[in-house]
Amino acid sequence: MRVLMIGAGGVGDAAAKIAVERDFFEQWVVADHDLGRAEATVASASGRKGGESRLVAAQVDASDGEAVAALAREHRATHVFNAVDPRFVMPIFAGARAAGADYLDMAMSLSRPHPERPYEEVGVKLGDEQLAQAGEWEADGRLALVGIGVEPGLSDVFARHAADELFSEIDELGTRDGANLVVHDEDGNEVFAPGFSMWTIIEECLNPPVVWERERATQPDGSVDVEAGFFTLPPFAEPEVFDFPEGIGPVECVHVEHEEVLLMPRWVEAQRVTFKYGLGEEMIAMLRQLRALGLDSTEPVRVKGVEVSPRDVVAACLPDPATIGPRMTGKTCAGLYVTGTGTDGQPRAVYLYHVVDNETSMREYDAQAVVWQTAINPVVALELLAKGEWSGTGVLGPEAFPARPFLDLLAAEKPEGYGSPWGIEERDPSPPSSLP
Repeated sequence: MRVLMIGAGGVGDAAAKIAVERDFFEQWVVADHDLGRAEATVASASGRKGGESRLVAAQVDASDGEAVAALAREHRATHVFNAVDPRFVMPIFAGARAAGADYLDMAMSLSRPHPERPYEEVGVKLGDEQLAQAGEWEADGRLALVGIGVEPGLSDVFARHAADELFSEIDELGTRDGANLVVHDEDGNEVFAPGFSMWTIIEECLNPPVVWERERATQPDGSVDVEAGFFTLPPFAEPEVFDFPEGIGPVECVHVEHEEVLLMPRWVEAQRVTFKYGLGEEMIAMLRQLRALGLDSTEPVRVKGVEVSPRDVVAACLPDPATIGPRMTGKTCAGLYVTGTGTDGQPRAVYLYHVVDNETSMREYDAQAVVWQTAINPVVALELLAKGEWSGTGVLGPEAFPARPFLDLLAAEKPEGYGSPWGIEERDPSPPSSLP
């Protein structure tokens, strides 16, 4: 396996540091628009292992699909791993296919709200542009594994595991994400600094969140039209308090647009699929203000003769998520709350989860918890693909593959596995408490 990774930001840097400990690949190219940043990632990752020479740096414009294809051909890449934000999904996706390489990403092509009824009906959904090309990828004999970060990604693997081993019928697949992470300034004062891209947070949280329901998808003849099951709600809808494990505790969660809802119903049978994120009051209030002021817009405005995107300015004013690790404390939790009927025929509710402590990820990888938790999952997936334990063609989500090999490899102690255990908690089958 020869991997071309596009992006040497926080997640790309962490992925290289995780991958260098493994022996499943022949070469790992770290490409970024900033060659110096790519070279820094190669140096820091290679330095973790004596005599390491498989990592090389390169420069690339991720917005140029032809440039991506040319770089993939130059390095004979078998897999193009997209580690940049979703604005660049489609050119990298196209570049990988043009080069005859398989493709992986952690976020899918962007959505566009319904022009007349944005908070009731879907418009262009997350991933629609990629899924529309599934036939072409399958005809080429190539695989595009989409949404294989942590969320989407590990949560989708959990969905497959729940369907295969834990439940006979699933009522709801509910991704629930929360944390107790805190960032301090040099004087020890708590400051606002998101754990991942503010550009992406604005995109996810202010777009209409999508929900899927089987009842809507079921046709008069009893068949299921997956596309008919999707609908939207207003941002921050249906708040609930969800109790997260390992000391994180109760966090207010709200609906957010996310890829799991667009992927899970295609491969896992359930009555309802949702995604809720523990944003907290401060973040919700800030996002509402950005929307009110028009600062969430990606359309350029002219400021003193210079064209700038308001959202780009907001993101640029905040600390780079890759740099805040040393000033961050706490844990982040990603997981899937599943309700339904267990294999014994009794009502069951479980929370399948993965927790990362920032102190641990910083000490062991010099990577803050959110980016490290995102980065480990595509590396595990690449290893499974290299070993042939995962295989397929077309445009597929993580839930299209067997879950057990992934979960076992993730949790197994090093050097056999990645030494990052996941957990399962039995919960009261009654629904979590809702907020007015």
